[in-house]
Amino acid sequence: MSEDNNELKLVFEEPKQRKKVPKHLADYSPEERRTLATELGLPAFRANQIANHYFTHFSNDPTTWTDIPVALHDTIREKFLPQLMSLVRSVTCDNGMTRKDLWKLHDGVLVESVLMRYSDRTTVCISSQAGCGMNCPFCATGQAGLTRNLSAGEITEQIVAAARACAEGELPGGPTRLSNIVFMGMGEPLANYTAVIRTLKNVTEPNPEGLGISARSITVSTVGLVNGIEKLTEEGMSVTLAVSLHTPDDELRDSLVPINSRWNVKEVLAAADAYEKRTGRRYSIEYALIRDINDQSWRADLLGRLLKNRNAHVNLIPLNPTPGSKWTASRREDEAEFVRILESYGVPVTVRDTRGREIDGACGQLAAAELSK
Repeated sequence: MSEDNNELKLVFEEPKQRKKVPKHLADYSPEERRTLATELGLPAFRANQIANHYFTHFSNDPTTWTDIPVALHDTIREKFLPQLMSLVRSVTCDNGMTRKDLWKLHDGVLVESVLMRYSDRTTVCISSQAGCGMNCPFCATGQAGLTRNLSAGEITEQIVAAARACAEGELPGGPTRLSNIVFMGMGEPLANYTAVIRTLKNVTEPNPEGLGISARSITVSTVGLVNGIEKLTEEGMSVTLAVSLHTPDDELRDSLVPINSRWNVKEVLAAADAYEKRTGRRYSIEYALIRDINDQSWRADLLGRLLKNRNAHVNLIPLNPTPGSKWTASRREDEAEFVRILESYGVPVTVRDTRGREIDGACGQLAAAELSK
């Protein structure tokens, strides 16, 4: 096997599980759920009923269901709805409109999700891995390393928990509908490809077999795994692709985003262009502005020249510093100049709303704080 193929294998390799994750309804396709039901001696329609309770009503407690015999409750819990995670704690800010949840998985691993209510939408940011193996030095999750991949059940559970919180009016303003999902929490989604794709299907399948959320309301972020982007392109799903570029030059990106040594800026943008051509969806360039590191005007100029003829949108992110880190957010005047230069090239650009700073908002900070106890 060539050196490149070895590297490809490592990017998608499943980390060793310390304890096998119980199989959950959300790990199966609708057909597989019905097959499992019949293998357990149940009518296939029971799988449909379970899916309806879970994906339409966000309920995972069979004892509250009136259409399922009491004698089946234990089987359903064990085979379809095992408890995969429990809430450790929640912290809020923005007058309660932003809530960060810390979850303990069945094997004690900690992951985070963030629920954010805006005037026109409610978004959940979810984790796809426990930790991350991409080793980006300015990221709290990356510095913690990769513990393991999450199962589709564990990823989907974060989303269903958020949908339940919205429906039950746990955020200020009363009940609402979960409308948007971003795979921008802990982990590199395309390094856990199979589970992420199953989750995307769980989310986009119409009720009762899924959550019925439009693919156009879902964003999948990647640091630039070209082979993952290519696989996602072939899926033909119209989710928004977000590429965490962080700098337009390979020299700096090799250190900020180490996977760049495998796929450089030119190759990553070519893969994103192919995705846009296949799906018709404009992609996003995520760019964390780091003071005196990647926020120089010449880098804004280079980024503008790279993107001026592409169907891309730049999302500038004021860095959320992690405790003890040498990295910090750019000066406001440098941020404004960066925006001005990109706009001069006709490149659409926005500065991300900096929610969550006072609640360890950056990925991995809350988990790290809990572990340090």
